[in-house]
Amino acid sequence: MELLDHPEPWTEEEYFALGETLSRVELVDGSLWVSPSPTKRHQHVVFLLARELYDQAASAGLLVLLDPNFRLASGRVLQPDIVVADTDDEGLAVDASDAKLVIEVVSPSNAGTDRLLKPQLYAAAGIGWYLRVEQPDGSVELHLQKLAGDHYAPFAIATAGQILTAEEPFPFQLDVDALGAARPKPRGAP
Repeated sequence: MELLDHPEPWTEEEYFALGETLSRVELVDGSLWVSPSPTKRHQHVVFLLARELYDQAASAGLLVLLDPNFRLASGRVLQPDIVVADTDDEGLAVDASDAKLVIEVVSPSNAGTDRLLKPQLYAAAGIGWYLRVEQPDGSVELHLQKLAGDHYAPFAIATAGQILTAEEPFPFQLDVDALGAARPKPRGAP
């Protein structure tokens, strides 16, 4: 109820004072965006992406962070699925100026936000690279986009059976089939 009774726009200080929450809470221009945790499949794909990128990013001196507080500007803090950044693991937030790649896995409940609104906000903050992960019919598609002025332009797309290879913003490869992998079977299962 306290959230509903907040009489004026939220400040960044008030936002961070909320502490850890069970829901994803983002701050955009004084308003809070609240959404439940993503689906299990969404979380699994995010985990597999982070695992695949971790060593490749580390080789470039970068850190892979899942669901971080990502400060685009004062009073604008989003929580992308993954941020690859030139930062350390201290503090509450990653600043946009440190980000090399932002990744969003699109879910049906937030498709418009991940395809339209968030890319506009990331582009306005000057984030050079955006990777949108689509999940058509239980598979995975990777859409790597590069900042072109005030918007993102398609750079590379990889679908089932393909490997996304990029030299920028750091050298990496992502095997699409490895990201759509089914849940591992328990030990002893046929």
